[in-house]
Amino acid sequence: MTSTSRTALIAGVLFLITIVFSIPAALMYGPLLTDPRYITGPGADTQIALAAFMELIVAAANIGTAVVLFPILRRQSEALSLAYVACRIVESTMIVVGVVSILSVVALRQTFAAGGADATSFVAAGQALVALHGATFLIGPGLLAGLGNGLLLGYLMYRTGLVPRPLVWLGLIGGPVVFLSGVANLFGLYSQVSVWSGVATILEFLWETSLAIYLIVKGFRAVPILDAVAGGASGAEHPVATRGVAA
Repeated sequence: MTSTSRTALIAGVLFLITIVFSIPAALMYGPLLTDPRYITGPGADTQIALAAFMELIVAAANIGTAVVLFPILRRQSEALSLAYVACRIVESTMIVVGVVSILSVVALRQTFAAGGADATSFVAAGQALVALHGATFLIGPGLLAGLGNGLLLGYLMYRTGLVPRPLVWLGLIGGPVVFLSGVANLFGLYSQVSVWSGVATILEFLWETSLAIYLIVKGFRAVPILDAVAGGASGAEHPVATRGVAA
């Protein structure tokens, strides 16, 4: 296995991890996010803790996808590649902040269960922390994922030709749609948990899923930029030529 095929495989696996772990984690948060009086109830702390752990894995995998692809993508545009890495780092930071807010609700519930606490103040604190989690989800997996993983990565993949261009259009269209949907959520045009929000994520979901599968099964396409990467690794200088790559 060559270094570039290994890179493609690792990137594909990391993308797949973000999908496989993020969706169940979001569903497992349900009892806490949908019950405004979760803190005063029996709770589902073990389930919530497992979901939080899965989200931490997602955060790490998010950064991993950008870091693994950076040495190749920088040959096309170092500035845009750095912007992609930065978007993934900030997105993952938002995810971690959201995890901290969720675990804080669990800690408050356990404190309340120990007795001697005022229910009203605890419930208010819990609802504030849930609202914080919602804000981090809007900024991270919403706005920044659409901008970084959709638009920036889609453009870089389109220019380099590393994956088929018809596939890349899912990201080039889906990314801006997710970003604009996040802006609509921000200004209260519709809720984060709504049919419109769900529809807006379809193309981005297909982009990330198909990209993961393609990289794992096929790897990168044979394009000039990979010759440049190989030349850089051996110490030789090669011009990066990406024009004329077949779709």
